Amino acid sequence: MGQTANADPAAGRVTVIGLGSMGSGMALSLLRAGLAVTGFDVNPAAVARLEEAGGSGAASPAAAAERASVVVSVVLNADQTEAVLFGEGGCAAAMVPGSVFVSSATMAPSAARDLAARLEALGVHYLDAPISGGAQRAAEGALTVLASGPAEAFSAAETALAAMAAKVFRLGDAVGTASGLKIVNQLLAGVHIAAAAEAMAFADAHGLDLRTVYEVITASAGNSWMFENRVPHILDDDYAPRSAADIFVKDLGIVLDIARADRIPVPLASTALQSFLMTSAAGMGRDDDASVYRLYRSIRDGSGANETEKGGKA
Repeated sequence: MGQTANADPAAGRVTVIGLGSMGSGMALSLLRAGLAVTGFDVNPAAVARLEEAGGSGAASPAAAAERASVVVSVVLNADQTEAVLFGEGGCAAAMVPGSVFVSSATMAPSAARDLAARLEALGVHYLDAPISGGAQRAAEGALTVLASGPAEAFSAAETALAAMAAKVFRLGDAVGTASGLKIVNQLLAGVHIAAAAEAMAFADAHGLDLRTVYEVITASAGNSWMFENRVPHILDDDYAPRSAADIFVKDLGIVLDIARADRIPVPLASTALQSFLMTSAAGMGRDDDASVYRLYRSIRDGSGANETEKGGKA
């Protein structure tokens, strides 16, 4: 166990581990709410940006978590969360008993339950709290948080959650419930992005004006939140990553891992995963996930097909 059991967590001290596009925005939202924020990231430049904004940097998760009442982990998956907690320089042993670890990574429910049990044995609460909303909403303090865990965890995290989120869905006291619902959301999000990209590539192949397609579809039954949000990236030919294609390689991979273990058929998720995998393999994994459209367009206009036509039959 870390510090002595009679050491109370310092009120208003929050740690953010993982200062990427989401974590940095969350840290800034916490600062605006008047909380003392310490951050850690493997990228020193990300830590420097937090310091410039008025936060404090730390050399390890353990150093960042000392005396914090809340530790918010904004990393990619269960393996990274495990390393943040229990790896070299991990924060679990440094956290004050009675404090709360807010886990925002997308992971299998079973992984969340395992991490929670190990933390509870140290007297530290675990809040299963994956997030949705993207980098812009993170910076605005307007995320949606799906949260499940014991009442004590919610109570300890309440102020931080209010600073980071516009909506917190309290999904009960069972760790793993929120992670399970997040997986459902990511299944739908990935399928919808792939479908939107495919539809726009189909429209382009038929010579339709894509801005007109967008205007009509967003006012029609074929619309989805992802179509409405991602297609403007296609129209503007702007693939700067708001959410990278590789995120859905990861998240839909988790969906398929769970589905395989539990014998749940997910054919649409499987197909969407292949679209993101091909996009990543084509060198666009770190670009915006709307790059699936570029993949479909390149297949239709592919150099391989053109080369065959120019060279005649093999």
